Amino acid sequence: MTNKEIANAFQDLAKIMELHKENKFKIRSYSSAYITLRKLGTPLTEMSDAEINDLKGIGKAISGKIRELLDNGAMATYQKYADKTPPGVLEMLKIKGFGPKKVEVIWREMEIETIGELLYACGENRLIEAKGFGQKTQEDLKNKLKYYLKSKDSFHYASLEAEANELVVNLKEQLPSAKIELTGAIRRLNPILNNIEILVASDEPINAIFDAEKLSLQTEEKGVFNAKTEHGTPIKIYHCGVNEFGSKLFWFSGNQPFIDAFLEQSSIKTFKEIATEEAIFKAASLPYILPELREESTILDIAKAGNLPTLIAETDIKGVIHSHTTYSDGLNTVKEMADYSQSLGYQYIGITDHSKSAFYANGLKPDRLHQQWAEIDQLNQTYGANFKILKGIESDILSSGALDYEEDILKQFDFIIASVHSNLKMDKDKATIRLIKAIENPYTTMLGHPTGRLLLSREGYPIDHPKVIDACAANGVYIELNAHPYRLDLDWTWIPYAIEKGVKISINPDAHSTKGIHDIHYGTLAARKGMLTKEMCVNALDLEDFVKAISKSVV
Repeated sequence: MTNKEIANAFQDLAKIMELHKENKFKIRSYSSAYITLRKLGTPLTEMSDAEINDLKGIGKAISGKIRELLDNGAMATYQKYADKTPPGVLEMLKIKGFGPKKVEVIWREMEIETIGELLYACGENRLIEAKGFGQKTQEDLKNKLKYYLKSKDSFHYASLEAEANELVVNLKEQLPSAKIELTGAIRRLNPILNNIEILVASDEPINAIFDAEKLSLQTEEKGVFNAKTEHGTPIKIYHCGVNEFGSKLFWFSGNQPFIDAFLEQSSIKTFKEIATEEAIFKAASLPYILPELREESTILDIAKAGNLPTLIAETDIKGVIHSHTTYSDGLNTVKEMADYSQSLGYQYIGITDHSKSAFYANGLKPDRLHQQWAEIDQLNQTYGANFKILKGIESDILSSGALDYEEDILKQFDFIIASVHSNLKMDKDKATIRLIKAIENPYTTMLGHPTGRLLLSREGYPIDHPKVIDACAANGVYIELNAHPYRLDLDWTWIPYAIEKGVKISINPDAHSTKGIHDIHYGTLAARKGMLTKEMCVNALDLEDFVKAISKSVV
């Protein structure tokens, strides 16, 4: 198990014990263990019992439970409570922003035991008079439940990518003469997936690839096999003959609006027995359209006009922008983050710890800012001319739209990412006005994760995207594509509009550890879907040009 999985197990234990009104001291200790373990840099799998026991806030009892998780993958204490809790109530505890106290009222007082029952009760306004609820709380919960039900059988692209690629490799080993490729939404690099889709072109039967252990067959009909991996991931495998590989790969890779438009506009009337996708595009007198662009019909007009762009590549990114350190809520020091970035070939890193109002993330008061700046100055003297640490901040956008420091502090940063982290329950007008006020602040360099969304967990606050992007254009502010696979915000669908308005995008990992820097990979994939080019990505600039780009003259 990973540190994150072990930490989450203690968070789940704290929640279920609170639900059952157990000892408050124990609940607090398990909640504290969750925070400690989430921030732990060394894998628990590599630590001895004595080393785990010596961790701050981790006593003998918690250390024993960690060992139990490492050895068995489960905790008997949690299972004890889970056994006397209805499955639907356990599911309620997974809904973000719906804590154990409210779940207890729903279960104990209202005798509601499933998500479906709860959503129905919201629809009948049964929660309004319940303790701790009201009209506004009920409506908020109703929206959370709808979102949870809509996304609970979905996966982040990042959670399936490695498994999908490994599966393709394994299938090619088992069927060496077959042509095998990913297809469907995963080939289009969609941020959210329902399954892994694979095309297998072979003139021989493929039933031998299914075994009860690694790939178990669920159903099969007309050459379409539904299966599950050993991890429970749903797999859809399409089987066709080798001479149909191009036809089927094209057909299954495109989103339906793209396929429908292609059929309507193309002179090609049949897709039978075409060996390559390239041959299909050639026959349609079109340049090859990359799979990640095959979502909507509009890409066909762009292709016909000869305006398909050269999409940005991960190797085009020259600097790591948006990173957190141990000064706020990061796992690694400034030096560790900088050294690791340099080792990966990046030319610069922007350190952007949380600002002072972010008390939940150990935000930096002015004295600690000056301490960090002094450390950065000292470290920069040790690097050559080809690498630099830049002094940034992720400034909270306050409810008023103001940034989180006085002007005498703001003017000392090399650059500022302005982001919303608090008071997220805003209507569209309020959220838009709040963002635009921050964008108009002369010290704002970049707008961070514009909607605050967490994919499959929290819907973003609604904003008027055109107005926000227009404001960035008018004020020379860049927009972040937050590369964390749970965010990917700005959404890729708005990148074309930003490009049209001349607003450059910054692909930022929002890294809270050295490992997090690698999330640039997922940000780049999302950016490609939005047709982002190297020229319109600000952190694809070399060090010298990037420093010029973020320099703002404030009168």
